[in-house]
Amino acid sequence: MMRPRQVAQGALFYAFSIEDHIPADPLLRRIDPFVDLSQVRVFLADLYSATERPSVDPELMIRMGIIGYRFGIRSERRLGDDVSRNLAYRCFCRLDPAHAVPDHSTFSKNRLGRFRDGGLFRRLLTGVRSSRIAEGLVGG
Repeated sequence: MMRPRQVAQGALFYAFSIEDHIPADPLLRRIDPFVDLSQVRVFLADLYSATERPSVDPELMIRMGIIGYRFGIRSERRLGDDVSRNLAYRCFCRLDPAHAVPDHSTFSKNRLGRFRDGGLFRRLLTGVRSSRIAEGLVGG
């Protein structure tokens, strides 16, 4: 006798860890310790409103941008799709599997607006250069 098709039911709780599902040594894991974005919110504080709805985390968008530049993903729409589907990308972005990836239009508006107007990338890269000079990894 044929039984009815079993339909998967959503569990109430999942014991899921991204760390268990990505390779132990991908490129993103090796570069992650060198990506210090601790000052991003300080640099951009004046460009965000305290009274409007919550914004997308600027560190998340910068990490997504790093993925796009490193892997040659030129379309912001495709970048969002790839980050949504790739667990290694999600881990690098510190994005929980249950959370949504920012819409491509949000990504574009911030990259072309807040990040450019605030001189964020110049400040970040100057900080990276200064710390690498202090560590003796590059010359002045």
